[in-house]
Amino acid sequence: MKQLILLISLVWFSAISPLLAKDLYMDTLSNSDTMLIEYHPIGEFHTSLTPQTGAPRQGILVPENKGTIEIYKEYQEALRDLEACEYIIVLYHMHMSSTWHSSVRPPNSSRQFGLFATRSPNRPNPIGFAVIKLHKVDGAFLHVSGIDAFDGTPVLDIKPWLPSIDCPEKGNNQLIEKEVGLRE
Repeated sequence: MKQLILLISLVWFSAISPLLAKDLYMDTLSNSDTMLIEYHPIGEFHTSLTPQTGAPRQGILVPENKGTIEIYKEYQEALRDLEACEYIIVLYHMHMSSTWHSSVRPPNSSRQFGLFATRSPNRPNPIGFAVIKLHKVDGAFLHVSGIDAFDGTPVLDIKPWLPSIDCPEKGNNQLIEKEVGLRE
């Protein structure tokens, strides 16, 4: 029945009444018990990091960690102009992540934090986020450093890191940074 409603709302959306059909379509989605969100990797990391060797807590803290990101053929054209970026944001699927908990104790901290106030890899949706240095674009390969992802980790998206947008002037998370051992 839900699929029929979705189909009717899509037809209505495209042909009869775009505004009303869109509302019906969105209501149907938001009222569903489970919403499936599906992503497909655009590439993968090639690094020296394995589950046996471990990974650093934050890649930017170890700029000597070098590797490549291989972009799959159908996405390679989208790399055009990326070489102008010194740093990039990489979103990836933390496929080695384990069960998540609502509170965690970060390394070097004496207390528990709510999961969303930490950078723990064990999350309800294990999506990794890293700002990494881009050294070179060589065909399908991005030569990068400051990596914290295991070899073979699926890459979901790449965006330019833009200081004017990604570094809020008045941002102050010093308490959290101090508590988790990133600041003196």
